[in-house]
Amino acid sequence: MNQKHYLITGATAGIGLATARKLASAGHHLTITGRDTGKLQDVAAEIAQLGDGEVTTQLCDSADMAQITAMAAALQRDGLAYDGIVLNAGIFLPQNFSDLSETNFDQTMAVNFKAPLFTLHSLLPCLNNPASVVFVSSLVVHKAFPGAASYSASKAAFEAAARVLNLELAGLGIRINSIRPGVTATEIQRKAGMSEKQIAELSGTMQDTALGRILTPEDMTAAISYLLSDASVGMRNAYLDIDGGFVL
Repeated sequence: MNQKHYLITGATAGIGLATARKLASAGHHLTITGRDTGKLQDVAAEIAQLGDGEVTTQLCDSADMAQITAMAAALQRDGLAYDGIVLNAGIFLPQNFSDLSETNFDQTMAVNFKAPLFTLHSLLPCLNNPASVVFVSSLVVHKAFPGAASYSASKAAFEAAARVLNLELAGLGIRINSIRPGVTATEIQRKAGMSEKQIAELSGTMQDTALGRILTPEDMTAAISYLLSDASVGMRNAYLDIDGGFVL
């Protein structure tokens, strides 16, 4: 088996956790990050049972640049080298433009754009040649939703930066591609302040898509695994829409 080492940000829930489970089941070594030490340890213990790869944890709040820098320094000291990174950690703070606050905008851009950009920047010394970077973007970069101006801008901003980085980092063997999930059932809805009734209603509306249901984190993992793998070596700044036919 071609055993590799991957780092996943925000791996204690949602798409990050589902991806960690899939990669661990395939026998790869993993480093997972999260904001809560207890959850990190619980997840590490769970996914370590799925395969024969090692699982290490790294506490890191993506909203805190000091923690991102400290994480990278710790990984370098430990001599860890990665074949791929999944930049997954993100937030959604819906707010209509007429009510938009600077705090909302700054927090969204800090976590969804600045954090993955500087996480990648900080981890450059830890990346093998070649290495694959997968950004968890969103269909909001080409589909408008009320209340999602900051969120849409944050995801589109990283995709735009990735276009440049694919040129600048080509000599290091680094390639960057994205997946664009559609409406997916994760903790992000509750964290955005939606009630259980609203979440159920949202799920119900997804029955009208071609897929016939709301997406799940597990629906994303095969695409992420593919982009991490050697099979995607020819891809640069590509994106995979996984929206269940929402925009058809």
